[in-house]
Amino acid sequence: MPPVQCLELIIAVLAILMEKGGTMNPRVLQETALRYFLEVVRCGSISEASGKLNVAPSAISRQIARLESELDTLLFERRARGMVPSASGELLAVHARHMQLEADRIGSEILALRGLQRGKVRLASSEGFAVDFLPAAIAAFRKRYSGIHFHLMVGSPAQATRHVREGDADIGITFSLKPEADITVSLRQPAPIMALVSPDHELAAKKHITLAQLQRYPLALPSPETTLRQLFDICCSRQNLAFESIFSSDYTEALINFAMLGGGVALAGEISVRYRIHQHRVVAIPIRDQGMDSRFIEVQTLANRTLPSATQVFLAFIKEHIPPGKLPLLPNPQVLTDIQTPHN
Repeated sequence: MPPVQCLELIIAVLAILMEKGGTMNPRVLQETALRYFLEVVRCGSISEASGKLNVAPSAISRQIARLESELDTLLFERRARGMVPSASGELLAVHARHMQLEADRIGSEILALRGLQRGKVRLASSEGFAVDFLPAAIAAFRKRYSGIHFHLMVGSPAQATRHVREGDADIGITFSLKPEADITVSLRQPAPIMALVSPDHELAAKKHITLAQLQRYPLALPSPETTLRQLFDICCSRQNLAFESIFSSDYTEALINFAMLGGGVALAGEISVRYRIHQHRVVAIPIRDQGMDSRFIEVQTLANRTLPSATQVFLAFIKEHIPPGKLPLLPNPQVLTDIQTPHN
């Protein structure tokens, strides 16, 4: 959607919210006011937004007060712990984010007229993709498109999705158990949980294994907030299996290295250790228990958003290389041609 149409949509939507039917000044929706407003939504307080924007709190307060006055509606609920968007504020935030993203896309498209020589792709992922897969994918992609820059934010699966929903990331790559609102899933495929051991471990030659068989080995487990741990606990509970984790951490890489160095057994998806499997540094054994295959890899984008060309091309590239066992090489030229050639 062109920026003018986006702006008209915001004005139309917010006009409906006005109870007194007064005249609304479109200039109130200028870039500065929206930028201040969105930062307060993200931070939850004017003081924190002030620090992020390097702007005096009074200036932010004035802009928000002006918005509320012109729209004749409260955009925030003031609470002791900060500011929470009202229903009107949530609606404005959704459309304002889309308008900002559309403006960014148009700027990128203008640059793209010269080919994919410049651009920036913003990624958000959970840790399982950030150590092996994404660095390899970015390095391989830039062999062909050296002018494309990347920024990666790493956090929990919920944080990765939130970065996409709030417009801070163009693409989210994460593990998921259920659908998310306002998110388009470009790729969804099963991500079974596997047992990781060192190549010289006595389990390394097994084609598959059960949770019950793991009970006699030292086990390293991630924190309970992860999708992996949640599925593990559910599956163990169904079978009345009890495990004592001899090493727990919220840093998955520490657990993987523990297993790789012969300390015991860790759990992870294949994509998290794909390169190390290929290099024969670790062995990943499928776990046969029902439910250990209930986790999915999702490649996420913001719903109803048109992505810049560079982001579209990289999205196609990672979708092509996520299937199990595939190592990122140079992009398939035909895939890139299909994306860059307009279709009538």
